[in-house]
Amino acid sequence: MTVFSAAMLLFLVMDPFGNIPLFMTALNHVDAKRHRPIIVRELLIALGVLIVFLFAGQYLLHVLQIRSNALTAAGGVILLLIAIKMVFPRSGGLSEETPDGEPFVVPLAVPYVAGPSAMAVVLLIMTREPARWPEWLAAVGLAWFVSGLIILAAGALVRLLGKKVLTAIERLMGMLLVAVAVQMLMTGVAQFLG
Repeated sequence: MTVFSAAMLLFLVMDPFGNIPLFMTALNHVDAKRHRPIIVRELLIALGVLIVFLFAGQYLLHVLQIRSNALTAAGGVILLLIAIKMVFPRSGGLSEETPDGEPFVVPLAVPYVAGPSAMAVVLLIMTREPARWPEWLAAVGLAWFVSGLIILAAGALVRLLGKKVLTAIERLMGMLLVAVAVQMLMTGVAQFLG
């Protein structure tokens, strides 16, 4: 896996286009002047969470005695579920109730940006080749940066593209993620059987 392919996988999993309506809903009751500082803060928290999982994840797997092939297969299952939700969203949407006041950590940073699937991918790429940690750190940073730019431009993107185009982009990303998820699942099973 290259830095670019790892970053692309993380970008698909972070699903910034799918997060646009979720962020807008969560910030709907917050003063518009506070939106950008809140989004930047939450993106930085999400980056911190992903970096912690990048470096501490392999030790967590060792403590839990989970082998890499099990993680690969499990990551494929998680990604497949996320991808199916992207392609076939529920009628009520993916948004959850947000607490009163300004959102902090939950739900914007975790799970919208640094969700379980992003954490699983970070764990997976690091456990496969831990010596390449600078490349994986660069991939996390690249995926996070591009996702952050899209989320920061949420209002403009909704006005420019419209909700239908954003939905179409999210579904296309979901289709790509389905293929990646099936490949990961098959790789994990093949490693276990082989």
